Amino acid sequence: MDASMPADWLVPDWPAPPGVHALCTTRAGGVSAAPYDRMNLGAHVGDDVAAVQANRQVLQAVLQTTTANARAVFLNQVHGTDVAAIDLATPDATSADACLSTASGAVCTIMVADCLPVLFAHRGGSVVAAAHAGWRGLAGEAGEAGQGVLESTVLRLAAQGAVAAEVMAWLGPCIGPTAFEVGPEVRAAFCGHDPAAERCFVPQAGGKYLADLAGLARLRLAALGITAVFGNDGTAPWCTVGNASRFFSHRRDTAALGGSGRFAACIWRG
Repeated sequence: MDASMPADWLVPDWPAPPGVHALCTTRAGGVSAAPYDRMNLGAHVGDDVAAVQANRQVLQAVLQTTTANARAVFLNQVHGTDVAAIDLATPDATSADACLSTASGAVCTIMVADCLPVLFAHRGGSVVAAAHAGWRGLAGEAGEAGQGVLESTVLRLAAQGAVAAEVMAWLGPCIGPTAFEVGPEVRAAFCGHDPAAERCFVPQAGGKYLADLAGLARLRLAALGITAVFGNDGTAPWCTVGNASRFFSHRRDTAALGGSGRFAACIWRG
């Protein structure tokens, strides 16, 4: 990746095929004022519109160091399971919680601030995808337990000829297993579908649980036949809540500071 990329940003450590590029932004590199400081990419969180646009231009410039026509496509994420096929003409604010692309330069972009971003690449490099996996999207909508955003994305990849055994995934930063306290309804949403999910919940006082969001995603990916999974392993460096200088966290910052920015995980074909 070009030296103009802020040193603090993450580049996935995975065996991506030639021509497939990926990165994950952090708080570094932007112009937003507190509490959105500095590289907030979310236009829906109360930040100054001009600052958000300036930050998005920083991202665009970095993307274009590898792919001249690269353009990040920003979705309207609604904690659902819809998957959008994108190209360079896809408008920003398309409503979906995952996207895939076979078009060169169309950058699948997922914004997060505690939820889990998941990037996908076919080993042959023919198609890439990205998903926004908060607990609701990961679990699946009511009445469709087990058919969450990861399942929907993998089905769409398969329709492009990218079967699960030929797909690799990278998990980005998210709220960690020592910070994500949830109620019994969240545990039930996962364990009712897969008893193995019980190991991702640690009981707490008052009927609450600490949940391992990345661990739950790994279980779902394994069940889908995706065994090449990289990135977030649930350790402290990946936790958005515990790394305030590097990552935005909705849970940590909104109540205390009045707002939180969004960082982004991106994947594209060059």
